Amino acid sequence: VYISHRLSEVFQICDRVTVLRDGTFIGEKPVPELDEDGIIEMMVGRRLEDQIPYLKVEAGEVLLRLEGLESEVCGGVDLDVHSGEIVGLAGLMGAGRTELALTLFGIHQQSGGSMELGGRKAKVSSPADAIEKGIAYVSEDRKQLGLFLGMSVKDNITLPVLKKFETILFRTDDSGRNEAVDKYIGDLSIKTYGRNQRVGNLSGGNQQKVSIARGLMTKPRLLILDEPTRGVDVGAKKEIYKLINQFKAEGLAIIMISSEMPELLGMSDRIAVMHNNRVEGVLSRDEATQESIMKLAVGIKENRRD
Repeated sequence: VYISHRLSEVFQICDRVTVLRDGTFIGEKPVPELDEDGIIEMMVGRRLEDQIPYLKVEAGEVLLRLEGLESEVCGGVDLDVHSGEIVGLAGLMGAGRTELALTLFGIHQQSGGSMELGGRKAKVSSPADAIEKGIAYVSEDRKQLGLFLGMSVKDNITLPVLKKFETILFRTDDSGRNEAVDKYIGDLSIKTYGRNQRVGNLSGGNQQKVSIARGLMTKPRLLILDEPTRGVDVGAKKEIYKLINQFKAEGLAIIMISSEMPELLGMSDRIAVMHNNRVEGVLSRDEATQESIMKLAVGIKENRRD
């Protein structure tokens, strides 16, 4: 029995495919009778003509501006992100994408250059300070860094903002906390038996939604998503893409780090390509192709910088 979200592997090594959806048996067919679209249709209950839905939104003012930002892990980064915009962050492994995100979130300390949030100079000293300033980070490694798998959905979503629910004598307003968690469970369509279910018992896609809900609970202006669909199936990916577009329509500034080229090209308004811990260039949606991204990723500057 081989369990996988990678459809190419299924076609390479499997004889038959059995599909489950929401805990229910959907069907079983011999591999030669299926193609990727056929499996996807069984997995999500509909045919995905457009697997990565792009939403065009008129971008607002610059929410984040970096000029020569430096830390111990990144050097001289120039970048701006508007409200209502998705800026994809591309680059080869080791290019510094996650390191930049962790610098913005205060895990690595800024040592040079400047950072502006909402038109004001800012310097983030810690994750708590980042949250206070309206920055949320959803980690690429939800199991090690993003979630407490042994704790409940409720605890995971509300941990960063527990003080918000404190009443007199440092007691917790459980009714308000429950109401807030239930709202996110509904808004993000998190499939769970209830707010008290252990996160470790959820599917990968629903664990990722809990990670996103945790970030949204802090009411951010800037949302940094590091590999937001890693390890989730194609149906959950579609749902997460819809959520990201919803956040964009609501005016959040979004940085999306991804190693999946179709995801970057499909979702982003602009793509910033990193090489050697710097932003090598920024491509508009019209300019961005796999070839233009890869040239910048290996340090070939044939493309203009926005």
